[in-house]
Amino acid sequence: MKLVVIAGPPSAGKTAVAKQIVGHLCPNYVLAYFKIDVAKALEDQELAREFGIATRKVYSGDLCPDHAGVMVLGDAIGWSQKLGADFLLVETAGLCLRCAPYLNQGVGIVVVSAISGIHAPAKMGPMVGLADVAVVTKIDLVSQAEREVLREKIRGVNGDLMLVETNALQGTALQPLYHYLESSGDIDPVTLELKGIPPLGTCTICVGKKQVGWEHHFGLVRTLAGAVGQYLYRGE
Repeated sequence: MKLVVIAGPPSAGKTAVAKQIVGHLCPNYVLAYFKIDVAKALEDQELAREFGIATRKVYSGDLCPDHAGVMVLGDAIGWSQKLGADFLLVETAGLCLRCAPYLNQGVGIVVVSAISGIHAPAKMGPMVGLADVAVVTKIDLVSQAEREVLREKIRGVNGDLMLVETNALQGTALQPLYHYLESSGDIDPVTLELKGIPPLGTCTICVGKKQVGWEHHFGLVRTLAGAVGQYLYRGE
């Protein structure tokens, strides 16, 4: 089975890209679609209704979507394998810009909206830096000059990824992406792991401590006076 992880900020066009991929692959492959979101998602119902494929979803709730994805993806892979799926498409809300949901196998796609601004790729961190493919959507809403600048900004973060520009509602210029996905390798669930390095540790905020100010927290903390990347360790 092949695995495709689609990530990106809200309203970038992730589901529109997923629909184009499903529409292209459906006639020749068995597909399964898995959606990870925070509190509300209807995309699984839309794809099941439109294409007749197997779909599931999970709400991350108190976990960030990337953390929830790590927890449940093994079950999702087992579910899709029982269906005899050739492709498992995972669409994640991807709201945590410090983490990245991509794995050491399969294809990681980041969806970037052309109207999000030229500085967006640098702000998205590992979500762009560790992706295999960047799909730039809504290109019909910006000028050619803006598109060229955004391309360079994306390549400045990750010069090795494949870059595709599209109006995802019509699916223009996505043929290279389809070929890339079809020629990708099958995954081995036994050796599957995160592609990037997770954050340094679980912080007291992650486990529910609500007080404001570093003095109230333990572990790796950050003060205003500290430079970027400089942390203070406070033992409990």
